[in-house]
Amino acid sequence: MYKIQTLNNISVSGLERLPRDSYEVASEIKHPDAILLRSFKMHDYALPDTVKAIGRAGAGVNNIPVDAMSGQGVAVFNAPGANANAVKELVLAGMLMAARNLGQGWDYARGLSGSDEEIHKNVEAGKKNFVGFELPGRTLGVIGLGAIGVQVANAALSLGMNVVGYDPTITVQRAWQLQSGVQQALSVDDLMSRSNFVTFHVPLTDETANMVNPQRIALMPKGSVLLNFARNGIIDDEAAVAALDSGQLYAYVCDFPSNLLKDHARVLTLPHLGASTAEAEENCAIMVADQVRDYLENGNVTNSVNFPAINLPRNGGFRLAVVNANVPNIVGQVSTALAEGRLNISDMLNKSRADLAVTLMDIDGEPQADVVEKIASIEGVLNVRCLGCKKENH
Repeated sequence: MYKIQTLNNISVSGLERLPRDSYEVASEIKHPDAILLRSFKMHDYALPDTVKAIGRAGAGVNNIPVDAMSGQGVAVFNAPGANANAVKELVLAGMLMAARNLGQGWDYARGLSGSDEEIHKNVEAGKKNFVGFELPGRTLGVIGLGAIGVQVANAALSLGMNVVGYDPTITVQRAWQLQSGVQQALSVDDLMSRSNFVTFHVPLTDETANMVNPQRIALMPKGSVLLNFARNGIIDDEAAVAALDSGQLYAYVCDFPSNLLKDHARVLTLPHLGASTAEAEENCAIMVADQVRDYLENGNVTNSVNFPAINLPRNGGFRLAVVNANVPNIVGQVSTALAEGRLNISDMLNKSRADLAVTLMDIDGEPQADVVEKIASIEGVLNVRCLGCKKENH
């Protein structure tokens, strides 16, 4: 029986992927094998030493101490792309709100008073203050062409916009998904100089913090729009406000209100609604539950932010799942320990990523506890599990 602890409310659709005959799921549980969460901040959380995996029902993992988890051999999973449509729709809505001054117009209309005749008169007199512009022919710059960025880029093309994209680490899979009309920018500066709208779909890292600064805003055509539905801190808010006040920027739309931004006449702030749809929450929960289950039961790794992707088809029997530092001769020492225990390896796969490696070994018999303990004692081995054993060793 696997034990799963939830640190936030997880969609029922996701929890239903964990069969009740082999999984116990609760918010309060002792000795959990895995943790599922959404926005719970784990940096000061006392992690039980039984935890083998953490599943984040969302894309960003800033609330999880990933480096510390790597050092303990704990896999951290996320759900990239599960909320892509939700964020895409919000980016499109943000562009339309900015271009047509919908937030300012709504505020004006809500503030009208008097008789209906007086209101109608004031509407006709005031609407000239909210004249906007249309999207076709304008250029959208998309920084970050992952699951979300690709959908945003393709949707903007369908609206008749020109689209420029920049992502030096774009995957082959995402490149195939991009429509051919998306142009390539050579750098962030190149993209900024060519774009009337710029939207960001990158994580917050040392490299992306304050990516948009006064110098880069100055590169943009006068009257441009910034959109940030990724992470707070990617845009230098003070620089954005200064550019709004000078007229360099037309509008700033973001998901991260602050005292500086929330009352500014040319800023539209939303309460972090990017992935806040029932569909996105279900998709994220289903994806991460499936990934955690496959890791616990088979050792396979899909969409981990710290472990290498690895998938070895399994036909029952016994499997060793070894997580270790990516140093020479670990696999050799594990193989030797199995040979000394008179166990043969029928299939094996080893993958590495940065400082970590994962090895899956299908063996022709159940190893004795002392064999597993010997493997666990090898210098550099962070944890080892025997899947299919009467009692899982780790």
